[in-house]
Amino acid sequence: MEFDQLLKLVGNEPVFDSSLLLAGNIQPEYIRMQLSRWVKSGKIHQLRRGLYTLASPFQKQNAHPFLIANQLKRASYVSLQSALSFYGMIPDIVPSTTSVTTGRPDRLQTPLGTFEFRHIQKEYFRGYRLVDFDSQQAFVAIPEKAILDLIYLQPGGETPEFITELRLQNLERLDVQELKRQASFFDKPKIQRAVKGLEMLVNEENQEYEEL
Repeated sequence: MEFDQLLKLVGNEPVFDSSLLLAGNIQPEYIRMQLSRWVKSGKIHQLRRGLYTLASPFQKQNAHPFLIANQLKRASYVSLQSALSFYGMIPDIVPSTTSVTTGRPDRLQTPLGTFEFRHIQKEYFRGYRLVDFDSQQAFVAIPEKAILDLIYLQPGGETPEFITELRLQNLERLDVQELKRQASFFDKPKIQRAVKGLEMLVNEENQEYEEL
């Protein structure tokens, strides 16, 4: 396979799997050798084994970090600080893309950024939705679940000190009833304590708006 053939086959894809190149009477060893050569020459980037993206200027659309995170680990969704930053609920710029997964935890360094995956039990793997990013899509936690995931996974995450350190903002985007509904699936005392504190913050912010 020549590089021009690769461009015709995957040129419109933000990321592509090597399995797409194995259709027909193709020798896998030859494809792997070509992919290795293209990586070394800087024409493509390897994100993990079998997952690639075209390098600039060959790429027609840049892969969104949330899409890459979903592709790096299929049983995952973007959550924690990355989701909270996406919703504008924390002021910090998050240097890596953080997700939760039912698989093992991991931290992957790629040419397109750092991706962290925190393990969560299958019964807590909920509260996410498919979000559109122009022509791309990725699974992202809803705001209520993103903050509960963070509190659950962070030792001492339910404490007022930790919640204060988050510097939460735009709390009108937090649905208290949905927060309580998502919290009920955890059945953890620390989550229930955190919800009470978050509800107080939301009520305080709403009262401030009413007084303006």
